Amino acid sequence: MELGRIFFADLWLAWFLLPIFGLWVAAMLLLPRIRRARNRRDRSALRYSSVALVARASGGPVALLRRATRGLRWLVVGLLLVAMFRPQTGRTLTEVNTEGIDVVLVMDTSGSMQALDLDVDERSIPRRRNRLQVAVDVVRKFVTARPNDQLGLVVFGEHAFTQAPLTLDHRLLETFLGRLEIGMAGDATAIGEAVGIGVKRLQQSPAESKVIVLLTDGRNNAGRLAPVTAAEAAAAFGIKLYAIGAGGKGQAPFLVDTGFGKRLIYENVDIDDETLQRMAEVTGGRYFRAEDERGLAETYAEIDRLERTEITMESYTEYDDRYEWLVAPALVLLLLEIGLLGTRLRALP
Repeated sequence: MELGRIFFADLWLAWFLLPIFGLWVAAMLLLPRIRRARNRRDRSALRYSSVALVARASGGPVALLRRATRGLRWLVVGLLLVAMFRPQTGRTLTEVNTEGIDVVLVMDTSGSMQALDLDVDERSIPRRRNRLQVAVDVVRKFVTARPNDQLGLVVFGEHAFTQAPLTLDHRLLETFLGRLEIGMAGDATAIGEAVGIGVKRLQQSPAESKVIVLLTDGRNNAGRLAPVTAAEAAAAFGIKLYAIGAGGKGQAPFLVDTGFGKRLIYENVDIDDETLQRMAEVTGGRYFRAEDERGLAETYAEIDRLERTEITMESYTEYDDRYEWLVAPALVLLLLEIGLLGTRLRALP
């Protein structure tokens, strides 16, 4: 049985010891009354030189202290009684066994990521976050939700490079996410090259499950590696690809610098849904189209649900007997009672 953080190994003894304890309490309460009744029937008497002396001995603070000291035996017996139930403290240890999933996040930082069409909750278009800023905020939540997985980051535009290798240090990864800037890898879109680098990062991974999550808002127009070819390479190494097309349909708003300050213009969105769909299918993954921040968040949440491994947890508890916590103070109180009642608080015969 458990009581908070204290366990009683032999609490079943309460069925026998508590009735005995109750009989002892009853006897301790009744015996003084029986003695007084006998004394009233007994005609013999003791002679004292002064009745006032007896009166002072039977009252006052000394008498009260004597009765309180005698009461210590109740506490002593109670402590010993609880000690017989074998109080123990337990420490629960948990071992977590998980194979985990290695995930490479491939993120587009090309010039088109400046579009302001994902942050639809902000009505003032000039005050909206651009596509990259919205994507970073959503991906951060995805990273936080996967503490047991190794995550890496590949950035691409006209060129592609590894921003962060596979790591369990997710704070470091979030730091790199915060440093992403539009155009840091060029303004074009090298989707195939970016996926190819993701494959290189994962091909030697011993993880049971390997995943690339590709986010882009355009079509492949740079790099030497074709997107579908990169997807086929991923499939050859058992890597699953989830592709996300981020952006609305039709025209998207952009803020551009002019000689008269920033100006709001609209340009057509050009996401190659067909190629991205084909890439995902080749690897056994899925393609998602996210037209606003809510849709993007739901997409990453869906990928998070799809790519989960079972975590095996083994728990066991170690117990330590703590009866000395009760026996030691009981002995101290018993010696204190004997010492006081035999010296300073000694009663008259």
